[in-house]
Amino acid sequence: MTQRRAEDPSALSPQARERAIAAMSDSTQPELDLLVVGGGIVGTGIALDAVTRGLSTGLVEQRDLASGTSSRSSKLVHGGLRYLEMMDFALVREALQERGLLLTRLAPHLVRPVSFLYPLTHRVWERPYIGAGLTLYDGMAMVGKHRMGLPHHRHLTRKGVSRIAPDFDPDALAGAIQYWDCQVDDARLVLTIARTAAAHGAQVATRVKVTGFLREGERVVGVRARDLEAPGSAELEIRAKVVVNAAGVWTDEIQDLLGGHGALHVQASKGIHLVVPRDRIRSEAGFIMRTEKSVLFVIPWGRHWIIGTTDTPWDLDKAHPAASRSDIDYLLGHVNSILREPLDHDDVEGVYAGLRPLLSGESEPTSRISREHTVAMPVPGLVLIAGGKLTTYRVMGRDAVDAAADSLSQLGLTVRPSITDRVPLLGATDYETRQNQRVLLARRSGLNIARIDHLLERYGGRIDDLLALVEARPELGEPVDGAADHLGAEIVYAVTHEGARHLDDVLTRRTRISIETFDRGVTAAPAVATLVADELGWDAARTAEEVDHYLRRVEAERQSQLMATDQEADEARVQVGDAV
Repeated sequence: MTQRRAEDPSALSPQARERAIAAMSDSTQPELDLLVVGGGIVGTGIALDAVTRGLSTGLVEQRDLASGTSSRSSKLVHGGLRYLEMMDFALVREALQERGLLLTRLAPHLVRPVSFLYPLTHRVWERPYIGAGLTLYDGMAMVGKHRMGLPHHRHLTRKGVSRIAPDFDPDALAGAIQYWDCQVDDARLVLTIARTAAAHGAQVATRVKVTGFLREGERVVGVRARDLEAPGSAELEIRAKVVVNAAGVWTDEIQDLLGGHGALHVQASKGIHLVVPRDRIRSEAGFIMRTEKSVLFVIPWGRHWIIGTTDTPWDLDKAHPAASRSDIDYLLGHVNSILREPLDHDDVEGVYAGLRPLLSGESEPTSRISREHTVAMPVPGLVLIAGGKLTTYRVMGRDAVDAAADSLSQLGLTVRPSITDRVPLLGATDYETRQNQRVLLARRSGLNIARIDHLLERYGGRIDDLLALVEARPELGEPVDGAADHLGAEIVYAVTHEGARHLDDVLTRRTRISIETFDRGVTAAPAVATLVADELGWDAARTAEEVDHYLRRVEAERQSQLMATDQEADEARVQVGDAV
């Protein structure tokens, strides 16, 4: 078992989880100033905002960090071109400012530029129309206080397109416009925010399910919860001056625990994505296409492409949304309309489906509902937040804590303004230095330059932690069987520092082995489980159980993707639930 550095407050180790639960539920200690329910991008953003303002802060999540929507997005940090067409200028400008902040200051190790082609299929009106929109898009990014950090868009002829994307069908195009946005591994962003919050003193505990609210009169003063990892699911009481519900698509369910005092109503919209090998589409840039309902992205993702997304209502199982064959056919059909060689189902390495939490009460289709967020306080001591988008998580966190501050002020507590625009995320510090030292790091560690680059893009300045693991245990410097893109050290670190509790956590969110290999991680599962078992103290039976659960989950997903309808796909997928 790996020796852990107990002094690292950012480590979400098994011991840190136990300490967090004990601290939050200790009735002899002062109550928390603020408790966050939900460990997605919004919840972790709120926790970071609160703790860096000086509030004693806790966060509980009933599953894993980023286990819902926040690990199943298009993985873009962007303003949202289509919101310009919806005339939602304020949302676009805000998102572009946050994009610049993440790229240049907060998370340069996680957020990186990506270029897209906007194919033009109409010879007369489309180029000036789209060009005007992109001029406005770039202009909005430039006028704020955070530098744009990206090139301006440029116009391409058909010949220019063929040089960048030789697999595009020239007969289907009149040219293109190239523009730049950013991308991020969404699950790693959530994890990094959570670890940053923990480093500043927040208590973070996953697999803790809220079962009710503690009340004193009308005021909410905490929650009742269950530790799902403890024998018998131990009951807990966690007291807090303010509780913030950031449960995403589960917002209505959490509100039901109030007994009907709901202020927000959230509609789930399903979006699915396909992962295909990079060599199936020869192109130096991603591309974006208009569809009859929304827009579709084809996004470069290492040695792969991510294709998505759909945007359809979903009222079935929220924990395990399922992609149907109809969804997959829809995406393939649109992409194939501009490719020389069409993609088919055999080209698909991975599929994932997620649910966007949209504020409902509107008659429009989900693709027309704005991603702006709303904050409400239905009863004293409880803040609700819903809506929004990945890129603006920091703004959502600030607004939620501002709302909580109003309630805290009634209790005599003064809350300082948000400073998260000046708090780099874990790994940002020393990232550029370690980049400059990449050759030296490779020489000292015995790893090749490509491995060092891979680790820098995942851990930033915290690459030192991984290299120390490899130095202490040289066998961890070897690639994982069945998932050669990753080292054994990454698997161990996922448990000792990144809060992974189960095999699924590692294969699906700490790494993306589940969608980046044709067998969806089936071959890698035993080797990864062995490494995890050593850190968590699993015996052979428990290790085999974790592998069996993962394999059954993969098979359930494969079966769901053969079904024609959402109902049939859901029935196939829910045959296998969560590990706990």
